[in-house]
Amino acid sequence: MERSQTLASASLLLLISSSLFFTSSALPRRWRPPRFLGRFARLGVSNRATYQYEERYFRQPLDHFSFADLPSFQQRYLIAGVDAWALPSGPIFFYCGNEGDIEWFAANTGFVWDIAPRFSALIVFAEHRYYGKSMPYGSKEEAYKNADFLSYLTAEQALADFSVLLTDLKRNFSSEDSPVVLFGGSYGGMLAAWMRLKYPHVAIGALASSAPILQFEDIVPPDTFYNIVSKDFKRESLSCFKTIKESWDVLEAQGTDNDGLLKLSKDFHLCRNLNNTDELSDWLNSAYSYLAMVDYPYPSDFLMPLPANPIKELCRKVDNYPNETGILERIFAGVSIYYNYTGNVDCFDLEDDPHGMSGWDWQACTEMVMPMSSNKDNSMFPEFDFDYAAYRDECVRDYGVRPRPRWITTEFGGHDIKITLMKFGSNIIFSNGLLDPWSGGSVLQNISDSIIALVTELGAHHIDLRAATDEDPEWLVEQRYSEIELIKGWLSEYYKQKASCFIK
Repeated sequence: MERSQTLASASLLLLISSSLFFTSSALPRRWRPPRFLGRFARLGVSNRATYQYEERYFRQPLDHFSFADLPSFQQRYLIAGVDAWALPSGPIFFYCGNEGDIEWFAANTGFVWDIAPRFSALIVFAEHRYYGKSMPYGSKEEAYKNADFLSYLTAEQALADFSVLLTDLKRNFSSEDSPVVLFGGSYGGMLAAWMRLKYPHVAIGALASSAPILQFEDIVPPDTFYNIVSKDFKRESLSCFKTIKESWDVLEAQGTDNDGLLKLSKDFHLCRNLNNTDELSDWLNSAYSYLAMVDYPYPSDFLMPLPANPIKELCRKVDNYPNETGILERIFAGVSIYYNYTGNVDCFDLEDDPHGMSGWDWQACTEMVMPMSSNKDNSMFPEFDFDYAAYRDECVRDYGVRPRPRWITTEFGGHDIKITLMKFGSNIIFSNGLLDPWSGGSVLQNISDSIIALVTELGAHHIDLRAATDEDPEWLVEQRYSEIELIKGWLSEYYKQKASCFIK
């Protein structure tokens, strides 16, 4: 039997353990919201061999926006479907890599693989700089050394990487007329939407799934994320919701007892002893948040090996214990649905980061500032408010940098999003499921005839990008059909316009 969670299998999504700090009106404490994908997410080994592709590398400038003499780096990308590609002008389906290993996203984005053959499209999955094998300065140790080395880890540089890669790829294949359709989920979905807006000449359209482009500044209420997580649990079981809500005070009280931390470490089967209760709270928070993200109607191993409707299964565990059972014992049984559904894990590693996503902490300390809070009325989490001063101080301590909370909206927009997209945008699909807590920061209404919001009540984190299965509910089949028809329309219009220009 495996000795730690590090050896367990699973993984995603979207979207944030950004070392954010908050204060509670009742008890000052630190609180870390989840990463898009998560420190505790694991890749299902079974997914790696599902799709066939070639691994290639492309030399990228370290800084696209200066002419400084800086070292270049090798960006990894995966390519497939070359033989079936309808050259010289067949479409390219391009996935905008997220904050992790690109093979992970390729394995969990079956929709692209499923539909590419019907379009005779080339498939490209591009890895995001500073993640996976796409490391500037030759290694992660060097790339992550300090703020000077990390300063080129930005969304702007990543989008420039994607655009340069695509331009060069089309030139090498003599396929300059090939239209590009962008795909992305969670942070990758944000990049896909932003790339369509910033580089409209490079790509004709984008499917941005579970893309919280509005989760910045005060565009959406900061308690939106945790309210949706809480609503998902309350939807399944009010008693489960109440048990979780009560558990935080019980956990905090036990942690202050003599040998309380030692007992908590033992009761929750941790691989090391706790230094404080915040570490355990963060671990529990992550489980609840990720379960809300991947509350799929069928078994999955996206974030972890999970049963169908995993929140329902967690609440069944919590609710079915006798009343005299201790509240933390019930909580541990419940979160084991997420962390140990296979039963193969003997102890849990709180520092687990199997996919090298720690770069997101840097991104969150610079430009990806997503304020979050929790209110006592609607949330099952402790009450806390966003404390920017503490957040800033922690980023200065960890990286020597001050966050720029208004930079993303300056660079890509966000305020008055309807007017902005209506005037300057086209050919973007924003797809969201309302079970996904990140949906609260996304576009949920149609903006124009070509900027479409596909919203499903029972959808979870970019479920539409996952491979089709026999277990897919009808609403998911219909959603994917709508996406295919929209993409088909973009391509048809593109080819008509090219033919018209050629005739003239």
